[in-house]
Amino acid sequence: MPDLAIFGFGPGGWGLALLEGAAMTLLVSACGLLVGAAIGGLVAWARLSGRRLAGAVGEAYAALFRGLPELLIVYFVYFGTSTLLTETAALIGHEGFIGVPAFAAGALAVGVISGAYQAEVYRAAFLAIARGELEAAVSVGMNRALMARRIILPQVLRFALPGLGNLWQVALKDSSLISVTGLTELMRVSQVGAGSTHRPFAFYLGGAVLYLVMTVITTRIFDVAEARATRGMRRAAA
Repeated sequence: MPDLAIFGFGPGGWGLALLEGAAMTLLVSACGLLVGAAIGGLVAWARLSGRRLAGAVGEAYAALFRGLPELLIVYFVYFGTSTLLTETAALIGHEGFIGVPAFAAGALAVGVISGAYQAEVYRAAFLAIARGELEAAVSVGMNRALMARRIILPQVLRFALPGLGNLWQVALKDSSLISVTGLTELMRVSQVGAGSTHRPFAFYLGGAVLYLVMTVITTRIFDVAEARATRGMRRAAA
């Protein structure tokens, strides 16, 4: 059977399995990016709050998870959360091991990694806001919630988009590490296909092509979003 035939959608073809793996990769990466946004927002707030303890905790989190290998974090999250749940359940009389679903562990691991980097993106985006705008908002009597909704959040998202686009690509690549948990994302399907057919080059090449396709398409999406978000700024500059 020619190598290309193994990527078909008929009997013996791996085309559908690879596409499903690619879809799972996109899903776990997107969920991880959202988890990272929540974590990164909290860490950025802690570092910008001016409170010594909160700032120290935020800096420690960022330093810790940017300094550890990503694969180690995946193992730590996958096995650590399962152990924590099992021991917590044992306190209320539950017996037996409680495992965290591979998808949940994968999204959380990617989010924990991404959050350490997103925190710096949000922090830099906040510092890029003109101080005069914040002072003007205070002078007209805006409360904090209104100021955040009308001034801070829109501009933070606008300034953060380029950095978030880069971090999305990192999350997409980090998702390949989740294959060690058994989640059937693209890397895992490529490994299984390579082992089953004894054609590792064909499968890893096919996986590489799908990763590149996802990267190109999603990069274009972020480019369009960034262009739309900065239209007013370009016109004002012109």
